[in-house]
Amino acid sequence: MKRETIILSLLLSLQTMVSAQEIKPISFDDYLSSFDYQARKDMKISSKEMLTLVSQNKAQLIDIRFKEEYAAWHMPVSKNIPLNELPRRLNELDKDKLIITACPHNDRANLARIYLMLKGYHVKYLSDGLLKTMESLRGDNAYKFIKESNEYK
Repeated sequence: MKRETIILSLLLSLQTMVSAQEIKPISFDDYLSSFDYQARKDMKISSKEMLTLVSQNKAQLIDIRFKEEYAAWHMPVSKNIPLNELPRRLNELDKDKLIITACPHNDRANLARIYLMLKGYHVKYLSDGLLKTMESLRGDNAYKFIKESNEYK
């Protein structure tokens, strides 16, 4: 049993190293059985890392809040796909990029991450949440982020 767990853990680690198109769906049982400290680390991304990858066009930020929440405030670099619409809107995700799911804190973002991971996407959830991200994008930080984002497009 220990050998199987090690093998599954290695396979999950390798899964994050291959391109997004090569990632295969995984069963929830297999995911849970192989869950370890590395998997716990790999499922999260910080605001700073997310902002860097999005500005380099290497990641797609998916805001999974309801439409009304998104309309009230959102990050211009995000795409709104509410959690309850995610299953029918998978075609809007770019499998060639890291998908980063986000909500104000991280509860719905993590649900979306699990769903997408089981579908074979390379995905992480924004561990600091959108509120902390927006807090970090004030003043000079906002200017720098917009300037760098435009340089990569």
